[in-house]
Parts: sequence; C-alpha cells; structure tokens
Amino acid sequence: MVRMRFPVRAITLDLDDTVWPFAPIGERVERVLDDWLRTHSPATAERYPVDAMRALRERVWRHNPQLAHDLSTLRRMTLEIALKDSGADMALLEPAYEAFYAARNEVEHYPDSLDALARISARVPIAALSNGNADLARVGIAEHFVFQLGAREHGKAKPSACIFHAACDRLGCAHGEVLHVGDHIEADVAGAHRAGLRTCWINREGRRWTNRQLRPDLEFDTLTGLADWLDTHDIRAPRADTPATRA
Repeated sequence: MVRMRFPVRAITLDLDDTVWPFAPIGERVERVLDDWLRTHSPATAERYPVDAMRALRERVWRHNPQLAHDLSTLRRMTLEIALKDSGADMALLEPAYEAFYAARNEVEHYPDSLDALARISARVPIAALSNGNADLARVGIAEHFVFQLGAREHGKAKPSACIFHAACDRLGCAHGEVLHVGDHIEADVAGAHRAGLRTCWINREGRRWTNRQLRPDLEFDTLTGLADWLDTHDIRAPRADTPATRA
C-alpha cells in the first residue's frame, strides 16, 4: 500500500463504493420500484418490467449527456416517460420517484465504514463529494460531515477540477491541504490529482494500479487504513474559527 507523509487540514470523501457498495442498492432500487409500480400503476409495470425499465433508463442517460451530473433529473425523466407511455396518471410521478429515492438511501455500509468515519471526523473535517444522489441525512451519517457537495448541486461532476475546488473553498483550505478519498481511479484519484489535491485510493478489491502518469499519495483497502494513518501522523483539525468548523 502506498503511504506518504504530508499535512492534511480536511478531507473530501466519495460515497458510493467507498463508504458503502452501490451494487446492492442498484438491485434493491429496481425491485422496490417494480413492486411499487405493480401496486400503483400495473399498466406501467407490465409495459416496463425491470429489464425494460433498466433499458429505458440507460437510453435516457445516453440521450442526455448534458445531464450526466444530475442523476435525480435523469431518473425522473425515465419515470415520466414510462408513466406517459403506459397511460398512467402523471400525479404518480413524484410518489414513484420517492419510492425509488427511499430505497436508494437504504445503504449497507462496508463493515469498517462507520467506526472509521467516527475516527476520521474526530481528527479532521470531512466533506462528502459525490457524483451520486444519496442524502446523508436520510442515510443517517450526516453527523460525520461538515457538508455534502453533489454533482447535481454543483452543476458538474467529478473528475472536473471545479467541483474539487468548490469543496476546498467551502472548507477554507488550499487545494494541497485537502485529501480526497475515493475508489474510482479516474473520477476520484486522477481528478483530484489534476485539481491539486492530495489523493487516497480506497482499493477494496485489490485492483492493480495501471496509470503510469500518476499514483495516489495513499492507498488502503479499507477506511480503517486511512483512520490508522491519520492516528499515526501529527495532523490536527483546523482552528475553531475557520470556515471548516461545525458551527
């Protein structure tokens, strides 16, 4: 594992596949939405069973690349088309989206995540920085974060440098004082590196690093590894009067 020494004033943290696995969420969302439609709009469920709904969603995403940063809008667009195509009452759109969104926020954390988040947030401020559309309050872990910045809110997704810089500005830190932590080689590690942040790759699956142009500053197979690294370094949280405090 790659380990270096450098100061860290704050951390930006990816969510999906870093704090919890996304695959079980994706499977649950499809089942829950299908069950909901079978109860509230059987014609829609018949016309768009799970496989057909998935294909429709992928087609909507493919035809609207300008909305790649806004997964919530893309999901609503998918549901709107499915309801219209099946002659359903369009008043069902928001309740259908809420059924999806409630299931999306039912996460199963990696075994190490909650303890590690508590340890890390006691040392330095953590900001959630995600291309996904999870809600930390609904997930139940907002207490560990000073704020959440999503691609939809910002208007652009990782690996764009501007979303990293926006997070640094809100934290009141220089780019090089912030450590970005995530699982994705391009969106998280390469994107943060190009934006001037320090980088930590959470490599839970033991993947091989193949990018010869750069390497992460840190690499761990769990968030516990990062918490342990912070505990062994003289890294202190910002003063209480900085923008990164929890006031």
